[in-house]
Amino acid sequence: MTKPIRWTLIGVIVLIIIGMIAYPRIKHLFTSGDNDQGPPNAGAISARRPPIAINAVVVNIKSITDNINAVGTSIPDEQVDLSFESSGKITDIFFTEGSHVKKGELLAKINDKPLQAELKKLEAQVPLAEARVFRQKTLLSKEAVSQEAYEQVTTALDILMADIELIKSRIIQTELRAPFDGIVGLRKASEGAYATPQTVIVNLTKISPLKIEFSINERYVTDVASGTDIHFEMDDVSGQGHQYSAKVYAVESQIGLETRTLKVRALFPNSKEEVLPGRYLSINIITKEIKDAITVPSEAVIPEMGKSIVYLYKNGVARATEISRGLRTEKYVQVLDGLNPGDTVITTGVMQMRTGMNVKIENLKID
Repeated sequence: MTKPIRWTLIGVIVLIIIGMIAYPRIKHLFTSGDNDQGPPNAGAISARRPPIAINAVVVNIKSITDNINAVGTSIPDEQVDLSFESSGKITDIFFTEGSHVKKGELLAKINDKPLQAELKKLEAQVPLAEARVFRQKTLLSKEAVSQEAYEQVTTALDILMADIELIKSRIIQTELRAPFDGIVGLRKASEGAYATPQTVIVNLTKISPLKIEFSINERYVTDVASGTDIHFEMDDVSGQGHQYSAKVYAVESQIGLETRTLKVRALFPNSKEEVLPGRYLSINIITKEIKDAITVPSEAVIPEMGKSIVYLYKNGVARATEISRGLRTEKYVQVLDGLNPGDTVITTGVMQMRTGMNVKIENLKID
Protein backbone atom coordinates (compact mmCIF):
# COMPACT_ATOMS: atom_id res chain seq x y z
CA MET A 1 0.00 0.00 0.00
CA THR A 2 1.39 3.39 -0.99
CA LYS A 3 2.05 6.04 1.60
CA PRO A 4 -0.69 8.48 0.43
CA ILE A 5 -3.34 5.76 0.53
CA ARG A 6 -2.34 4.72 4.08
CA TRP A 7 -2.61 8.32 5.35
CA THR A 8 -5.98 8.65 3.68
CA LEU A 9 -7.35 5.58 5.55
CA ILE A 10 -6.02 6.84 8.85
CA GLY A 11 -7.74 10.19 8.31
CA VAL A 12 -11.08 8.48 7.55
CA ILE A 13 -10.88 6.43 10.76
CA VAL A 14 -10.10 9.53 12.86
CA LEU A 15 -13.05 11.37 11.35
CA ILE A 16 -15.39 8.45 12.17
CA ILE A 17 -14.26 8.42 15.82
CA ILE A 18 -14.66 12.19 16.16
CA GLY A 19 -18.16 11.95 14.67
CA MET A 20 -19.25 9.25 17.16
CA ILE A 21 -18.06 11.40 20.06
CA ALA A 22 -19.64 14.62 18.84
CA TYR A 23 -23.01 13.16 17.67
CA PRO A 24 -24.89 13.24 21.06
CA ARG A 25 -23.90 16.86 21.65
CA ILE A 26 -24.91 17.91 18.16
CA LYS A 27 -28.25 16.10 18.58
CA HIS A 28 -28.87 17.88 21.86
CA LEU A 29 -28.27 21.26 20.24
CA PHE A 30 -30.87 20.56 17.59
CA THR A 31 -33.46 19.13 20.01
CA SER A 32 -33.01 21.49 22.97
CA GLY A 33 -35.76 23.75 21.78
CA ASP A 34 -38.28 20.94 22.21
CA ASN A 35 -37.28 20.26 25.87
CA ASP A 36 -36.61 23.63 27.48
CA GLN A 37 -38.01 22.41 30.90
CA GLY A 38 -35.22 19.85 31.51
CA PRO A 39 -35.78 16.50 33.29
CA PRO A 40 -39.02 16.20 35.35
CA ASN A 41 -38.62 16.87 39.08
CA ALA A 42 -40.07 14.79 41.98
CA GLY A 43 -43.09 17.09 42.34
CA ALA A 44 -43.98 16.63 38.71
CA ILE A 45 -43.70 12.86 38.98
CA SER A 46 -45.91 12.92 42.10
CA ALA A 47 -48.43 15.11 40.30
CA ARG A 48 -48.75 12.57 37.51
CA ARG A 49 -49.25 9.63 39.93
CA PRO A 50 -52.84 8.59 40.77
CA PRO A 51 -53.88 9.50 44.35
CA ILE A 52 -53.53 6.81 47.04
CA ALA A 53 -56.78 5.62 48.62
CA ILE A 54 -56.65 6.08 52.39
CA ASN A 55 -58.83 5.91 55.50
CA ALA A 56 -58.94 8.95 57.72
CA VAL A 57 -60.49 10.19 60.93
CA VAL A 58 -61.67 13.65 61.93
CA VAL A 59 -60.08 14.61 65.25
CA ASN A 60 -62.54 15.33 68.04
CA ILE A 61 -62.52 15.91 71.80
CA LYS A 62 -63.49 12.86 73.85
CA SER A 63 -62.81 11.02 77.10
CA ILE A 64 -59.91 8.58 77.20
CA THR A 65 -59.32 5.92 79.85
CA ASP A 66 -56.36 3.76 80.79
CA ASN A 67 -57.49 0.22 81.57
CA ILE A 68 -56.19 -2.99 83.09
CA ASN A 69 -57.60 -6.10 81.45
CA ALA A 70 -57.46 -9.52 83.09
CA VAL A 71 -59.32 -12.81 83.28
CA GLY A 72 -60.91 -14.02 86.49
CA THR A 73 -63.18 -16.57 88.10
CA SER A 74 -66.22 -16.27 90.32
CA ILE A 75 -65.87 -18.13 93.61
CA PRO A 76 -68.31 -18.57 96.52
CA ASP A 77 -68.19 -16.25 99.47
CA GLU A 78 -68.25 -19.37 101.67
CA GLN A 79 -68.18 -23.06 100.76
CA VAL A 80 -67.91 -26.21 102.84
CA ASP A 81 -68.44 -29.97 102.60
CA LEU A 82 -70.74 -30.92 105.47
CA SER A 83 -70.23 -34.11 107.49
CA PHE A 84 -71.16 -35.37 110.97
CA GLU A 85 -68.80 -34.97 113.91
CA SER A 86 -69.55 -38.51 115.11
CA SER A 87 -70.27 -41.88 113.55
CA GLY A 88 -73.62 -43.61 113.23
CA LYS A 89 -76.47 -44.63 110.96
CA ILE A 90 -78.24 -41.79 109.18
CA THR A 91 -81.84 -41.74 110.36
CA ASP A 92 -83.17 -38.54 108.77
CA ILE A 93 -82.33 -36.12 105.93
CA PHE A 94 -84.32 -32.91 106.13
CA PHE A 95 -83.04 -30.77 103.24
CA THR A 96 -84.05 -30.64 99.59
CA GLU A 97 -81.20 -30.71 97.09
CA GLY A 98 -80.47 -27.32 95.54
CA SER A 99 -82.55 -25.41 98.09
CA HIS A 100 -81.72 -22.41 100.26
CA VAL A 101 -81.10 -23.08 103.95
CA LYS A 102 -80.62 -20.77 106.92
CA LYS A 103 -77.79 -20.75 109.42
CA GLY A 104 -78.46 -23.30 112.19
CA GLU A 105 -81.10 -25.19 110.18
CA LEU A 106 -81.10 -28.97 110.86
CA LEU A 107 -80.10 -30.79 107.67
CA ALA A 108 -79.60 -34.42 108.73
CA LYS A 109 -79.53 -36.68 111.80
CA ILE A 110 -77.80 -39.91 112.84
CA ASN A 111 -79.06 -42.39 115.45
CA ASP A 112 -78.83 -40.89 118.96
CA LYS A 113 -81.14 -43.23 120.93
CA PRO A 114 -78.35 -44.68 123.13
CA LEU A 115 -77.25 -41.15 124.00
CA GLN A 116 -80.80 -40.03 124.72
CA ALA A 117 -81.23 -42.99 127.07
CA GLU A 118 -77.96 -42.15 128.84
CA LEU A 119 -79.09 -38.54 129.17
CA LYS A 120 -82.40 -39.56 130.64
CA LYS A 121 -80.64 -41.79 133.17
CA LEU A 122 -78.33 -39.01 134.31
CA GLU A 123 -81.05 -36.40 134.51
CA ALA A 124 -83.05 -38.74 136.77
CA GLN A 125 -80.22 -38.64 139.31
CA VAL A 126 -80.18 -34.85 139.56
CA PRO A 127 -83.03 -34.40 142.10
CA LEU A 128 -81.49 -36.90 144.51
CA ALA A 129 -78.04 -35.35 144.19
CA GLU A 130 -79.44 -31.87 144.77
CA ALA A 131 -81.39 -33.10 147.84
CA ARG A 132 -78.18 -34.54 149.30
CA VAL A 133 -76.41 -31.25 148.87
CA PHE A 134 -79.27 -29.42 150.56
CA ARG A 135 -79.31 -31.78 153.56
CA GLN A 136 -75.54 -31.66 153.98
CA LYS A 137 -75.60 -27.88 153.79
CA THR A 138 -78.27 -27.72 156.52
CA LEU A 139 -76.33 -30.09 158.78
CA LEU A 140 -73.10 -28.18 158.11
CA SER A 141 -74.75 -24.97 159.34
CA LYS A 142 -75.53 -26.78 162.61
CA GLU A 143 -72.04 -28.27 162.67
CA ALA A 144 -73.63 -31.74 162.50
CA VAL A 145 -71.37 -32.83 159.59
CA SER A 146 -67.86 -32.01 158.52
CA GLN A 147 -66.89 -29.64 155.75
CA GLU A 148 -65.41 -32.61 153.88
CA ALA A 149 -68.72 -34.50 153.86
CA TYR A 150 -70.46 -31.43 152.42
CA GLU A 151 -67.80 -31.00 149.70
CA GLN A 152 -68.15 -34.66 148.70
CA VAL A 153 -71.85 -34.34 147.88
CA THR A 154 -71.40 -31.01 146.07
CA THR A 155 -68.58 -32.52 144.00
CA ALA A 156 -70.80 -35.50 143.15
CA LEU A 157 -73.50 -33.09 141.91
CA ASP A 158 -70.97 -31.16 139.81
CA ILE A 159 -69.72 -34.38 138.23
CA LEU A 160 -73.28 -35.46 137.47
CA MET A 161 -74.05 -32.13 135.76
CA ALA A 162 -70.80 -32.33 133.76
CA ASP A 163 -71.74 -35.82 132.56
CA ILE A 164 -75.11 -34.48 131.46
CA GLU A 165 -73.43 -31.68 129.48
CA LEU A 166 -71.07 -34.21 127.88
CA ILE A 167 -73.99 -36.37 126.72
CA LYS A 168 -75.80 -33.32 125.38
CA SER A 169 -72.73 -32.29 123.38
CA ARG A 170 -72.49 -35.80 121.94
CA ILE A 171 -76.16 -35.59 120.95
CA ILE A 172 -75.41 -32.31 119.17
CA GLN A 173 -72.68 -34.10 117.23
CA THR A 174 -75.35 -36.41 115.82
CA GLU A 175 -77.03 -33.39 114.20
CA LEU A 176 -75.88 -31.82 110.92
CA ARG A 177 -76.75 -28.11 110.87
CA ALA A 178 -76.01 -25.35 108.35
CA PRO A 179 -73.07 -23.20 109.55
CA PHE A 180 -74.23 -20.24 107.41
CA ASP A 181 -76.98 -19.17 105.00
CA GLY A 182 -76.51 -20.73 101.60
CA ILE A 183 -77.56 -23.24 98.99
CA VAL A 184 -77.15 -26.98 99.48
CA GLY A 185 -75.98 -28.99 96.52
CA LEU A 186 -76.58 -32.63 95.65
CA ARG A 187 -76.58 -35.00 98.61
CA LYS A 188 -73.95 -37.69 98.68
CA ALA A 189 -75.51 -40.06 101.24
CA SER A 190 -78.89 -41.61 101.91
CA GLU A 191 -80.92 -42.49 104.97
CA GLY A 192 -79.81 -45.80 106.42
CA ALA A 193 -76.18 -45.34 105.40
CA TYR A 194 -73.48 -45.48 108.07
CA ALA A 195 -71.71 -42.13 108.29
CA THR A 196 -68.36 -41.24 109.78
CA PRO A 197 -66.71 -37.82 110.16
CA GLN A 198 -65.06 -38.50 106.77
CA THR A 199 -68.41 -39.04 105.03
CA VAL A 200 -69.51 -35.95 103.07
CA ILE A 201 -73.27 -35.56 103.23
CA VAL A 202 -73.74 -32.42 101.12
CA ASN A 203 -71.95 -29.30 99.93
CA LEU A 204 -73.13 -25.91 101.21
CA THR A 205 -72.32 -22.78 99.20
CA LYS A 206 -72.92 -19.11 99.89
CA ILE A 207 -73.12 -17.15 96.62
CA SER A 208 -74.58 -13.86 97.83
CA PRO A 209 -72.28 -12.00 97.95
CA LEU A 210 -69.89 -13.57 95.46
CA LYS A 211 -66.11 -13.23 95.25
CA ILE A 212 -64.33 -12.33 92.00
CA GLU A 213 -60.74 -13.58 91.89
CA PHE A 214 -58.17 -12.51 89.29
CA SER A 215 -54.48 -11.66 88.90
CA ILE A 216 -52.77 -8.52 87.58
CA ASN A 217 -49.27 -7.96 86.25
CA GLU A 218 -46.75 -6.69 88.79
CA ARG A 219 -46.42 -3.32 87.03
CA TYR A 220 -50.03 -2.50 87.99
CA VAL A 221 -49.69 -3.20 91.73
CA THR A 222 -49.90 0.50 92.61
CA ASP A 223 -53.08 0.93 90.59
CA VAL A 224 -55.22 -1.63 92.45
CA ALA A 225 -56.01 -1.57 96.17
CA SER A 226 -58.86 -2.22 98.57
CA GLY A 227 -61.83 -0.15 97.43
CA THR A 228 -60.90 -0.07 93.73
CA ASP A 229 -63.92 -0.44 91.43
CA ILE A 230 -63.79 -3.14 88.77
CA HIS A 231 -66.06 -4.22 85.93
CA PHE A 232 -66.45 -7.78 84.75
CA GLU A 233 -68.26 -9.45 81.90
CA MET A 234 -69.44 -12.97 81.18
CA ASP A 235 -71.14 -14.50 78.15
CA ASP A 236 -74.58 -16.10 78.25
CA VAL A 237 -75.76 -19.00 76.09
CA SER A 238 -76.41 -16.62 73.19
CA GLY A 239 -72.83 -15.35 73.30
CA GLN A 240 -73.89 -11.87 74.41
CA GLY A 241 -71.86 -10.30 77.20
CA HIS A 242 -73.38 -9.03 80.44
CA GLN A 243 -71.47 -6.42 82.43
CA TYR A 244 -71.38 -6.11 86.21
CA SER A 245 -69.54 -4.00 88.78
CA ALA A 246 -67.72 -5.08 91.92
CA LYS A 247 -65.30 -3.61 94.45
CA VAL A 248 -61.87 -4.89 95.47
CA TYR A 249 -61.79 -5.90 99.14
CA ALA A 250 -58.46 -7.73 99.44
CA VAL A 251 -55.07 -7.93 97.69
CA GLU A 252 -52.50 -10.68 98.19
CA SER A 253 -49.56 -9.66 100.39
CA GLN A 254 -46.88 -10.65 97.88
CA ILE A 255 -46.31 -11.09 94.14
CA GLY A 256 -46.17 -14.65 92.81
CA LEU A 257 -42.54 -15.57 92.14
CA GLU A 258 -43.34 -17.81 89.18
CA THR A 259 -46.05 -15.78 87.46
CA ARG A 260 -44.97 -12.28 88.55
CA THR A 261 -48.61 -11.46 89.14
CA LEU A 262 -50.58 -10.26 92.13
CA LYS A 263 -53.78 -12.04 93.16
CA VAL A 264 -56.78 -9.80 93.82
CA ARG A 265 -60.30 -10.45 95.12
CA ALA A 266 -63.37 -8.28 94.68
CA LEU A 267 -66.85 -8.59 96.17
CA PHE A 268 -69.99 -8.64 94.04
CA PRO A 269 -73.38 -8.38 95.85
CA ASN A 270 -75.06 -10.95 93.54
CA SER A 271 -78.36 -10.24 95.26
CA LYS A 272 -80.28 -11.91 92.43
CA GLU A 273 -77.87 -14.88 92.44
CA GLU A 274 -77.54 -14.54 88.66
CA VAL A 275 -73.79 -15.24 88.67
CA LEU A 276 -72.81 -18.74 89.74
CA PRO A 277 -69.41 -19.75 91.14
CA GLY A 278 -66.90 -21.06 88.63
CA ARG A 279 -67.76 -18.69 85.78
CA TYR A 280 -65.02 -17.42 83.44
CA LEU A 281 -64.95 -13.63 83.62
CA SER A 282 -63.33 -10.81 81.66
CA ILE A 283 -62.08 -8.17 84.10
CA ASN A 284 -61.64 -4.48 83.30
CA ILE A 285 -60.27 -1.85 85.69
CA ILE A 286 -60.19 1.85 84.80
CA THR A 287 -56.99 3.25 86.35
CA LYS A 288 -57.09 6.71 84.79
CA GLU A 289 -59.70 8.79 82.99
CA ILE A 290 -59.04 12.04 81.11
CA LYS A 291 -62.03 14.04 79.91
CA ASP A 292 -61.94 16.53 77.02
CA ALA A 293 -58.84 14.97 75.47
CA ILE A 294 -57.75 15.22 71.82
CA THR A 295 -57.09 11.67 70.66
CA VAL A 296 -56.06 9.84 67.52
CA PRO A 297 -56.09 6.11 66.75
CA SER A 298 -52.89 4.37 67.83
CA GLU A 299 -52.19 3.12 64.29
CA ALA A 300 -51.99 6.71 63.00
CA VAL A 301 -48.94 7.59 65.13
CA ILE A 302 -45.47 6.87 63.72
CA PRO A 303 -42.36 6.94 65.95
CA GLU A 304 -39.58 8.63 64.01
CA MET A 305 -36.14 9.62 65.39
CA GLY A 306 -37.49 10.08 68.91
CA LYS A 307 -40.51 12.02 67.67
CA SER A 308 -44.14 11.13 67.10
CA ILE A 309 -45.51 11.91 63.63
CA VAL A 310 -49.01 11.83 62.14
CA TYR A 311 -50.07 12.61 58.58
CA LEU A 312 -52.84 15.12 57.97
CA TYR A 313 -55.09 15.24 54.94
CA LYS A 314 -54.83 18.71 53.39
CA ASN A 315 -56.76 19.36 50.16
CA GLY A 316 -55.90 15.97 48.65
CA VAL A 317 -52.28 15.98 49.83
CA ALA A 318 -50.61 14.29 52.83
CA ARG A 319 -48.77 16.55 55.25
CA ALA A 320 -46.59 15.25 58.13
CA THR A 321 -46.91 16.96 61.51
CA GLU A 322 -45.18 16.32 64.83
CA ILE A 323 -47.31 15.75 67.93
CA SER A 324 -46.69 15.63 71.66
CA ARG A 325 -48.16 12.45 73.19
CA GLY A 326 -49.90 11.96 76.51
CA LEU A 327 -51.75 8.87 77.70
CA ARG A 328 -51.59 5.87 75.38
CA THR A 329 -54.13 3.07 75.46
CA GLU A 330 -54.63 0.01 73.33
CA LYS A 331 -56.72 1.93 70.77
CA TYR A 332 -55.97 5.63 71.22
CA VAL A 333 -53.19 8.13 71.88
CA GLN A 334 -53.81 11.39 73.67
CA VAL A 335 -52.39 14.37 71.77
CA LEU A 336 -51.14 17.19 74.00
CA ASP A 337 -49.88 19.42 71.22
CA GLY A 338 -49.75 19.46 67.41
CA LEU A 339 -53.41 18.83 66.49
CA ASN A 340 -56.67 20.71 66.72
CA PRO A 341 -60.26 19.46 66.74
CA GLY A 342 -61.47 19.13 63.17
CA ASP A 343 -58.10 18.07 61.71
CA THR A 344 -58.28 15.06 59.40
CA VAL A 345 -55.68 12.41 60.31
CA ILE A 346 -54.69 9.60 57.92
CA THR A 347 -54.96 6.16 59.56
CA THR A 348 -53.96 3.71 56.80
CA GLY A 349 -50.75 3.34 54.81
CA VAL A 350 -48.91 5.73 57.12
CA MET A 351 -45.63 3.77 57.05
CA GLN A 352 -45.30 4.39 53.29
CA MET A 353 -46.72 7.91 53.42
CA ARG A 354 -44.60 10.94 52.55
CA THR A 355 -45.31 14.66 52.63
CA GLY A 356 -46.72 15.87 49.32
CA MET A 357 -48.21 12.56 48.24
CA ASN A 358 -51.61 12.77 46.55
CA VAL A 359 -54.24 10.97 48.59
CA LYS A 360 -57.94 10.29 48.25
CA ILE A 361 -60.17 9.55 51.24
CA GLU A 362 -61.96 6.26 50.77
CA ASN A 363 -63.40 5.95 54.26
CA LEU A 364 -63.81 8.94 56.62
CA LYS A 365 -64.70 8.46 60.27
CA ILE A 366 -65.63 11.11 62.80
CA ASP A 367 -64.00 9.95 66.01
